[in-house]
Amino acid sequence: MTVATFTSVINQLLPEPHAGLLNGIIFGTKAAIPRELYDALVTTGTLHIVALSGMNITIIVRVMHAALLRMVSRRITNLLTILFIAGFVWFVGPSASVIRAAIMGSLVLLATVLGRQNWSMFTFALTCAVMILIKPQWIGDLSFQLSALATLGILLFARTTGNPITDDLRVTLSAQVFTIPLILFTFQRISFISPLTNILIGWVIPILTPLGMAVALAGWMFLPLGQVFSWAAWVLLEYLIIVIEWTAKIPFASVGK
Repeated sequence: MTVATFTSVINQLLPEPHAGLLNGIIFGTKAAIPRELYDALVTTGTLHIVALSGMNITIIVRVMHAALLRMVSRRITNLLTILFIAGFVWFVGPSASVIRAAIMGSLVLLATVLGRQNWSMFTFALTCAVMILIKPQWIGDLSFQLSALATLGILLFARTTGNPITDDLRVTLSAQVFTIPLILFTFQRISFISPLTNILIGWVIPILTPLGMAVALAGWMFLPLGQVFSWAAWVLLEYLIIVIEWTAKIPFASVGK
């Protein structure tokens, strides 16, 4: 199985631009996203949601970790979470972007579990250095840059309070601290509406990520079964599209090219 296999399933089950957006959220594939929606993502500072990064995995892993802790011991929870990350890599295929996202997400998980920010920052820096040494061209890759900077923001500023809603929001906003300047530098555009847009859509990503995986996996096994999950996914994707396109049209939402 490859990423193309699952993106093909999603394309069969969802219309555009919903299919392209979901594929971007889960697999980081932006090619199928219509230009108008892509521009709206840039305008609202939400391009990070379709750049497969440590943030995507971090959000769902934190939700999973918190839920499991209510039922089993911390040791078993950590083991199951690690297995989930390994399963995610297997599910979407061990591409460079997926491996990067898995490593970045694992770093944030380790920081949360161990509560050792200094250790996690050292590991983060070491991991980035090793990845760049292995493939130097990654240093100029926008997806790698977004992934690394989003993870750095989460490591520095995201704190667990025990409230899933505020924790997810904190993670989402922490990821913006360094990615917004990158988007400004790359696209010569600064988004004033980004905080509002991210607050409005932040709660959707932790739900849509596993739901999108269910759409792809169930549809791969039996297409009509995937259709059941795709109906729920469509509702959340429609909400995302409406919010992103609506806030992008607000006067002075962004300034630049």
